[in-house]
Amino acid sequence: MDQYALVTGAGKGIGRSLAILLAQKGYNLLLVSRTESDLIALSAQIKADYKVEADYVAIDLSAAGASLRIFDWAKNLNVPLSILINNAGHGVWGNFHELDLAAQTGMMQVNMNALTELSYYFIPILKLQQQAFILNVGSTAAYQAVPTLALYAATKAFVLSFSRALRYELKDTTIAVSCLCPGPTDTGFVHRAGMDAIADLAAKFSMTADDVAAMGVKGMFNKKAEIVPGLLNKLSVTGSVHLPKSIIERIAAGLYKR
Repeated sequence: MDQYALVTGAGKGIGRSLAILLAQKGYNLLLVSRTESDLIALSAQIKADYKVEADYVAIDLSAAGASLRIFDWAKNLNVPLSILINNAGHGVWGNFHELDLAAQTGMMQVNMNALTELSYYFIPILKLQQQAFILNVGSTAAYQAVPTLALYAATKAFVLSFSRALRYELKDTTIAVSCLCPGPTDTGFVHRAGMDAIADLAAKFSMTADDVAAMGVKGMFNKKAEIVPGLLNKLSVTGSVHLPKSIIERIAAGLYKR
């Protein structure tokens, strides 16, 4: 099978697990992440263990023009890309007005703008395939406002809404669009977001990145609109939809209090 998948944020966490799982299924990989050492190790592992190709580019998606550079790189490889996974993203923890504004707008660039740009650039390429997929990685935070993670939750609400609209727009094409919305996951998210103070609490409810990736890939290939892995996360989403917003926000504020 000479098919390729592009995964952003592939160096660690859910992105790394998604890349390995697709390699197991025979997909060649185009790997994108900030840290080149992570990509070198992952590329070597994939090539050795699964006998597929694994090219990579190290780039910070918050940098101006990063998405276009990724597209040009992939286009120049001239490979049959059939899967785009927009996984890269991170959070910043704290009260909005007390956090560094540049750090927050950088997060918005990665979580929303880069995802949007990459989707825009690659849709014409994906349309050339008999069957293609876009998997955008959101969060259960997409379903509610989260005090102290205000902008992060807002970016993920954008990802979910955008994914559903894009899915409808592309319903008569060869591209199926899905949104994976995991809850707490055992990745580097908590540390990068500066949430070490509540790391023990997060760990109690965390799923493994491998489990989240497995459910995400299964849902993607089944063309599900929204994929919420894990029973607790499904219950959380159901509560977010049906309970009054003021109650949900109070619960979230208590859980993520700084």
